[in-house]
Parts: sequence; C-alpha cells; structure tokens
Amino acid sequence: MRSVINEEDTVGKLKLRVRFDYKGWAKQNRFPFRSKSVEEIAEQTREQKVALLRNVPVQGIQVDDIIMNDEVYTVYDELRGVSVGYAPVWIEFTADTIEDAVHFIMKEEFRKVEIIEPSQLTLSKLDIERLLFRVNEELKAYKAYLDKKLEYWK
Repeated sequence: MRSVINEEDTVGKLKLRVRFDYKGWAKQNRFPFRSKSVEEIAEQTREQKVALLRNVPVQGIQVDDIIMNDEVYTVYDELRGVSVGYAPVWIEFTADTIEDAVHFIMKEEFRKVEIIEPSQLTLSKLDIERLLFRVNEELKAYKAYLDKKLEYWK
C-alpha cells in the first residue's frame, strides 16, 4: 500500500536537472595584492547561491541533489574588456508544475535543462496558456531587473 501512495504523490510532477553558471567579476580594489581572482569570486558566488538553495525553500520546488564538481572556467568579455569567471553547478529538482519549474530556472545564470521524468509530456490548452503566462511574467520581472541595473550604471 505504501508504494501506491508514493506513486500517486509523484503523478503530475516533473523531475529536472538544470545547469547554472555563476559569474565572477573582478572588482576594482585599492589594494591589488589582496584582490581575488575571477575564478575565486565565481566559486564564492556559487557557494553562496547553493547555500541559499539548500536552506531557503522555493514554493513548488524540492531540490533533490546539487552537484558542484565542474571546474571554474574563464571567458574574456569583449564588451567590458575583462575576464569573467564562471562556476557551474548542476541542480536536480522536482517541480509540482511546469510553471514552478519555469519560475525556478528563469535566471541569468541558467545554461541548460534536462527533463529526467516523465519521458513524455502532454500539455492541455490550459497548461500551455498557464506556461506562456508564467514565461511572460518572468520576462517582465527580468526586464525590470535589467532596467534597475542599467539605471545603476548611468
């Protein structure tokens, strides 16, 4: 009887694996001999974000596993003329709905998503409407974030 209850609990839920690459920018420091490298800053950012994911619950999301074994890599940003470090992390999670999954992964650090379960999804007209609405809401929130960031740099 117990296994039947567990199967019913997972009906309709999505199991996904996403990759986030947390960015590390070199900050201007009056004491250059004490400044951290972009790789160290990226790794520190990754550790802070992962600590938040482990300790702060997100509605509709259950974090199953966090994998931080990928190495930090560096890319040259031609626009700003500086090197940027990226610290990747893989997060496996279970989402109650596809809208919750969209809300969770719509971040600047998002790089890749894999759907682990179910092997096939069927979306009704209402499901697609809800999904498109959620994507629109997340895009508006991200645009507001970018507008704030742009105002800061002016």
